[in-house]
Amino acid sequence: MNYQLKLILLSFCLICCDGIAAQSLISGTWHGQLSLNSIDLNLVFHFDNDTTCTLDSPDQDATGIKGTVKELTSERVNVVFPLLMAAYEAELKEGQLVGTFLQRGFKLPLTLTPGALVRQRPQTPQPPFPYETHEVKIAVPSPYGGETEGGHTLAGTLTLPPSLGEGKGVGLCLLLVTGSGLQDRDETLFEHKPFAVIADYLARNGIATLRYDDRGFGQSTGDPAQCTTADFADDAAAAIDYLRSLKKFKHIGILGHSEGGSIAFMLGARQLVDAIVALAAPGIQGDTLIVEQSNALLRLRGEQPNMNRKRLHMTMALQPQNPWYTFFTSYDPAADIAATRCPVLALNGSLDIQVLPESNLSAIKKLSTLNSKLSTKLYPSLNHLFQHATTGAPTEYGIIEETISEEVLSDIVTWLHNLGW
Repeated sequence: MNYQLKLILLSFCLICCDGIAAQSLISGTWHGQLSLNSIDLNLVFHFDNDTTCTLDSPDQDATGIKGTVKELTSERVNVVFPLLMAAYEAELKEGQLVGTFLQRGFKLPLTLTPGALVRQRPQTPQPPFPYETHEVKIAVPSPYGGETEGGHTLAGTLTLPPSLGEGKGVGLCLLLVTGSGLQDRDETLFEHKPFAVIADYLARNGIATLRYDDRGFGQSTGDPAQCTTADFADDAAAAIDYLRSLKKFKHIGILGHSEGGSIAFMLGARQLVDAIVALAAPGIQGDTLIVEQSNALLRLRGEQPNMNRKRLHMTMALQPQNPWYTFFTSYDPAADIAATRCPVLALNGSLDIQVLPESNLSAIKKLSTLNSKLSTKLYPSLNHLFQHATTGAPTEYGIIEETISEEVLSDIVTWLHNLGW
């Protein structure tokens, strides 16, 4: 063997050894559940190399939390997360990382399994579909758009049931309007797609829908930075105008979830819609709603419910001004609810701690005394997303496999069909 060949072989051996050493380090994506009281919280670790690691908490919609690796070998892991004041220490045992998650004095067992977290979402619609879907663009002119001289564009999906394709016509099309925070047309949250599930269910029962990405989100254009609920209501009004311009439907209604429920009543008061389905819609002023929500969360954590309107407004005064939050806390839906005369179906879950039914659904009943076409229903054991839940805490949303209760879906369809359209 000549000298040059020996060098080549030596280099090859060194490369192989380096590769084996690198592969022996614990690396890649690992996931596990952290049990805290009655709540199981999914955590996902990404070990990139021997210096960097990131943490996802998908049940809290938090991703990419940076960590500093203190030790990473073929058998041990020690990583700290300064932002969380937390750390994770573990040893590799029979293919799993078995260790302890430490945060602010608490020590909790946490076992990680290699691979990404796989969610089970059995209700998410899967093709082939027995109905048509069309991608649409809705031009929102300046009087609605406001923030730019030329307005903006909403991108959405129009779902048409089979009956329309058969030339039978469609009695009703519902516009689906999401809750607070920028969301896509499916209202995607923790890999749940409630609006996709609702649109699918309605289409299979002869009801058309239009759902769209919020302004400045997904494929919709515009700047939402200075927008309030009233601005988003104008977007919904523009979508209603678009549906009427198609001349395909005898009636146009709106289904709004949470803040979308407020928007539904805003449009109802303006007599722009023929029917309303209000899912967990606020019935009280925004600041009172936030106080109730805050105290409900404190109770769930076993803490003293000490929030009140005075404390809330003092906190707001110390924060940078946010147009949406300022409007939301000052907006009282009472006048819009009272002025709505079209048929209304208002639904709530007994475990909803974001829009508490005791005050909100009750307020809608009282304010709608002049509306003989109001129907309400309170579902036991359902949370803000209308999932069957244990506590109603937002940390359960992602853990629960159900996207929305089948009973709720059935009740919506039954009520709409009974309108006689």
